[in-house]
Amino acid sequence: MANVYFACRLMTVETPDLQDQSSAAPEDTGVSFSERYSEVLTKVNETLDKVDWGQMGRIGKGVGVLVVVIVAQVLIKGVLDTINLLPVVPGLLELLGLVVVGQWSWQNLTTSDKRTAMITKVQTLRKEYLG
Repeated sequence: MANVYFACRLMTVETPDLQDQSSAAPEDTGVSFSERYSEVLTKVNETLDKVDWGQMGRIGKGVGVLVVVIVAQVLIKGVLDTINLLPVVPGLLELLGLVVVGQWSWQNLTTSDKRTAMITKVQTLRKEYLG
């Protein structure tokens, strides 16, 4: 797909003015197009030969992850918008969230030992991921 883009881009940049095309004979246009096409392909091939293809694996993975994240966000937004259209479900989900946060807080924050363990766990995770 990138080759097509480069070929189209080069053809649009290098095409002569409209006045030059209108004065040319119809049979000259066919020859001119084939010559122009071979020139464009030659330039595209030269450009692609200069690319360091060893780096494309890293770039491809990064682009792939970005595309997956964008698609996932669009799907999640669609699901959440659909849920919000139902009259009772958003309120029930808010209530469920409050219950889960309350239950987690009760299990992890009620005593000083549990709070100390939680702080230690958070600091360990922060060191592990942030360095």
